[in-house]
Amino acid sequence: MNPFYQRAHFLTSVPRVDQAPTDSGREVAFAGRSNAGKSSAINTLCHQKALARTSKTPGRTQHLVFFELDEQRRLVDLPGYGYAKVAESVKRQWQQHLAAYLIERRALAGLVVVMDIRHPLAAFDRQMIAWGLEAELPLLLLLTKADKYRKGAARAAELAVAKELREAGDLITVQRFSSLERQGVEDVHAWLDARLAVGEELTD
Repeated sequence: MNPFYQRAHFLTSVPRVDQAPTDSGREVAFAGRSNAGKSSAINTLCHQKALARTSKTPGRTQHLVFFELDEQRRLVDLPGYGYAKVAESVKRQWQQHLAAYLIERRALAGLVVVMDIRHPLAAFDRQMIAWGLEAELPLLLLLTKADKYRKGAARAAELAVAKELREAGDLITVQRFSSLERQGVEDVHAWLDARLAVGEELTD
């Protein structure tokens, strides 16, 4: 268990990027379609059961939700609209907000794109990856629900995603993950540590 991520606590939830906390320090954002297991992944990584809200109604998270790790480091839960019953105008507006956040936010040090290992690289996923690459952000493609596959099939799915995006080079890391079996937790913590410069003194 990594005690640093267990410190995570709710900081604020904002509907617009311009209401976000001061753009300083470092933060890593989590994005994913509404049924990809994003909240469960955040809860598992932070060793908490209810830090990020999970819902039986996909798409209810329509805010940027900030979780503080310490005074200079944060995790951010981004809204996903894969199956949400919201108007197209709302979706378009949020796409603009997300693009602005990913491209303009100076504190953003990495992006985790959460995808169900059985249904990776949907249109929403590809859009988030494209914005992340445009911003030259390190990307972690988190293939959740790996326990749904046997080990060989899960490995094959991981390799297929990595192969399709190999042109992005070192910016992209692909990782199998299971909240149920806690598979991949240590690897994700190591990736987050590097992005957030855990253990280092940050200067603005």
